[in-house]
Amino acid sequence: MGAVMKEAELIERCRAGDQAAFAALIAPSRTKAWAVCVQVTGNRHDAEDALQDTLIAAWQNLDKFRGTAQFSSWLYRIASNAALAIVRKRRALPGDETGLAQRTTGPALADSVVDADAVRHALAQLPEQFRVAVVLREYAQLTYAEIAEHQDVGVATIK
Repeated sequence: MGAVMKEAELIERCRAGDQAAFAALIAPSRTKAWAVCVQVTGNRHDAEDALQDTLIAAWQNLDKFRGTAQFSSWLYRIASNAALAIVRKRRALPGDETGLAQRTTGPALADSVVDADAVRHALAQLPEQFRVAVVLREYAQLTYAEIAEHQDVGVATIK
């Protein structure tokens, strides 16, 4: 109950314009929001843009947060939408047939890097709605019901 009370208090302080409260509010969710952005966009550069867009949108739309879900779930939904917007914008760019700009970040130095690249590649092959569902489930730990609500489909479809 204390964590919920703290979250509610932080949200009220944010709505009053307290930027420090906003930093405290997003701190526990920032890493997972970043993971959502990276997995949906497929690269660090676009993920940085998506995370920035996410934080701006969350700050500007905090008055629309109803509190029917956890703040973190709301933030992950914003992150997935921001990342998808960037992916869609990339598709419109000439010369990017995959829709995901591939940037090299240096040679693979560990098996985990190779594994992460394989996961990103596999995710990039999925249709957009499936990719988002997988990312929200595996990286943001949203429930099937939360993902179904986000994508406006039934829970059985998500499963």
